[in-house]
Amino acid sequence: MSRSARIDAPRFAAAGDTVVMVVFGEAIEDKINDAVLALDRALLASPPPGLVETVPAYTNLSIHFDPLVTDHAAVERHVRALTTATAEAAPATARRWRLPVCYGGEHGIDLEALAARHGLSAQAVIDRHTGRDHRIYMLGFMPGFAFMGGLDPDLATERLADPRPRVPAGSVGIGGAQTGVFSVAAPSGWHLLGRTPVRTYDTRLAHPFLFAPGDRVRFTAIGEAEYRDLCGQVEAGERIVEPEQVRP
Repeated sequence: MSRSARIDAPRFAAAGDTVVMVVFGEAIEDKINDAVLALDRALLASPPPGLVETVPAYTNLSIHFDPLVTDHAAVERHVRALTTATAEAAPATARRWRLPVCYGGEHGIDLEALAARHGLSAQAVIDRHTGRDHRIYMLGFMPGFAFMGGLDPDLATERLADPRPRVPAGSVGIGGAQTGVFSVAAPSGWHLLGRTPVRTYDTRLAHPFLFAPGDRVRFTAIGEAEYRDLCGQVEAGERIVEPEQVRP
């Protein structure tokens, strides 16, 4: 997941009767995802008639529209004008979240095995996992689940052959070359390194999603006592993390 990818001229595809998909490339790369998010921002600032919602992904943006108001061709014309204007736009200032994680033990049941598999100590895995920013490319799979790039290549590990039937919410894991935070309890074959007390999806809030595509996450290691204390604060409705503004 480098920063040197070539951004293709946008390709348009009808993804059903009410969706236009705009594709900027094929590789999971920062510059391609920047183009996706730039178009997403432009559409929110200057929406075409009949826009219902936009869904950014790694390399494409899905544009959902009301077929009683507009059609594929009209949406494509609107998007072509916007992509011309945004082609050279600089990436927007990003948010960085510092997410506390209690690694290992009952919270990270795969930490030791994953470390041994790669010829590392458990502490070395933690150091590598906390030592860099992880970019959120997209949300999906479950409400608020963030697919993150930026994982140290030495930690990349294919998913378990037999997925677990239930992984607790807040679990932090590795799946292939990505890392992620489980927003709700769900089945998964990801390798579990630890757990965060932060709720990345909180239905008590008017805006329940903590993360957005383009955000950065820096994991920080905490101990069991601090984890328990922070869990209590979160249960009481306190907000325990705030984003920093960072240049891309």
